[in-house]
Amino acid sequence: MTLSLVLGLSGTAMAAALVLPALAQESLLPEGFGNPAETPAPKSSPAPSPTPPPAPGSAPKNGAAPPPVAPTLGTTTTAAAAEEGEEAEEGEEIASGGLKYDLPPGARRLLTRIGPLTPETGGLAPDAFGVRGQYAAAIMRKTNGQLASRWGQILLRRALASAIDTPDTINGADLAADRASLLLRMGESTTARRIVQSVDYDRASPRLVNAAQQVYLANADPAGMCPYVPAGLAHGDEQSWRLSAAICSGLSGEAGPAGWAIGRVRSSGKISNFDILLAERVLGATGAGRRSTTVEWTNIGRLTSWRFGMATATAIPVPEALRTSAPFYMKGWTVLAPMTDMANRVAAAPEAAARGVLSSEAYVSLLSAAASEEEPAEALAAQTEQLRGAFRLATGANRYAAMERLWGAGGTPTQSYAAMVATARAAAALPPSTEVGDDPWQLLGSMLAAGYDENAMAWVPTVSVGSRAWGVLAVGSPRPLTGMNAGAVGQFAGDDDSADALRSKFLLAGLAGLGRLDAGAASSAASDLEVDLGKQTRWSRAIMAAAERREPGMVALLAAAGMQGEWSKVPPYHLYYIVRALREVGLSSEARMIAAEALVRV
Repeated sequence: MTLSLVLGLSGTAMAAALVLPALAQESLLPEGFGNPAETPAPKSSPAPSPTPPPAPGSAPKNGAAPPPVAPTLGTTTTAAAAEEGEEAEEGEEIASGGLKYDLPPGARRLLTRIGPLTPETGGLAPDAFGVRGQYAAAIMRKTNGQLASRWGQILLRRALASAIDTPDTINGADLAADRASLLLRMGESTTARRIVQSVDYDRASPRLVNAAQQVYLANADPAGMCPYVPAGLAHGDEQSWRLSAAICSGLSGEAGPAGWAIGRVRSSGKISNFDILLAERVLGATGAGRRSTTVEWTNIGRLTSWRFGMATATAIPVPEALRTSAPFYMKGWTVLAPMTDMANRVAAAPEAAARGVLSSEAYVSLLSAAASEEEPAEALAAQTEQLRGAFRLATGANRYAAMERLWGAGGTPTQSYAAMVATARAAAALPPSTEVGDDPWQLLGSMLAAGYDENAMAWVPTVSVGSRAWGVLAVGSPRPLTGMNAGAVGQFAGDDDSADALRSKFLLAGLAGLGRLDAGAASSAASDLEVDLGKQTRWSRAIMAAAERREPGMVALLAAAGMQGEWSKVPPYHLYYIVRALREVGLSSEARMIAAEALVRV
């Protein structure tokens, strides 16, 4: 792929190409969670890395861009549809690091409200995060981005991308930097770019400038860094920004300044030669550098954001061992970068789908596109053949059998759940009269992975009280099931094979949080299961206080903080408070999907 094509996909053009898809004085994070992972770029030798990110009802909105081609169904539900889809002074001329930005006042974007999504396009209300900006930013910086819940990620992405009012306690550009950095740690590189692009580059604070470098590296878009170079040289990691300056000079056809900047970085000895070679490879593709630059990955122990971005932009193959050991969020970056080798995108796709980076429709579309290439891998060909069967075979029994084979083929829990995400629309189209065995919990879990709650309700008469499928419906259905009491929960617990009866505790937490068990029944079931859903911690008090203030954005953020890691590590009382708080701020659909997902994935 030529660099003119790769680097030309900057800003809005790149987004268009991706049709596939008051400071807190104490930590509010749940007990047991550490500091957030950073997204490193090149630094000083021997392990180079530029500056990391700054410390680093109606149904839910997925927000992942749906692809143009996907199977269709005759029925849709609200949840399914949702899953898919400073005032400038007069006449001012603003300078940034020597670059002048001269626009009429009406063309300037405000720092008082930042974000691409409005309530009309699926975003939250402008006041969703309340008025405590430093408080929100502190929680963002301490959230590591690795969330147990796919639906928790979908909701948080939607909240962070919303056009929210900037509280008086924080600079709008700084808050945008923290939003973008958290999105990067979630693997949401394209949404992070939309946040960065919501602020005029000459108004970017030092924190946003550093975040912007990471965002454009995650999107494999070196050209996107160019407007920030002067401010980066003034406020960021000088050597990494000198490399960026060299690349931008090359893109402007200025070979002399580009070569001078590269030479100065090399003579400093502060950046590894490997990372300099990557920059030279980019320059070579622009015609401003040595075209014969050879990049060898020998003795390179980790994939940083600089290496990811430069290698992806110039189609340099990254060794499989480095991709496999890369931080989890790079799986999302990989699958969202359209210039990445298709085999690598497909390899990263299951985790991206299970985490919520890819919608069900986008995942199916990606697999279909990969299978249509010449000589697809044998395993991929077999997988897509089963997926086609799940949608197209003549009888419901045969389609269900194809789904079962896909669900059982996953080598890990993540891969198995990703298969359920892929079959969501096929599962929703299956007639309730189909023979699916005594406990079709995977079928229902597949539907709810994409929000097909109304389709799932059609199966209520076919499931047995106390079965796992019944439990999934008990919390995931848009309307409460009849006969819900402590005895029914006890019957479910009697067949629970999860460790420490965690599934039963999650069922109780979901039902109690949704208000589908009266206080007496909830207390009785909690006593039987030996679980304290009313446990009080700094985190539980914070999320309920946000709910009382009617701040859905803060609730979504604190809910994510309470679901870091894997589901097996999420305390049941966390799920109870998350579901209850979401319901109280009008996000009951998201609450139901999260509760149902918990029962499917433990």
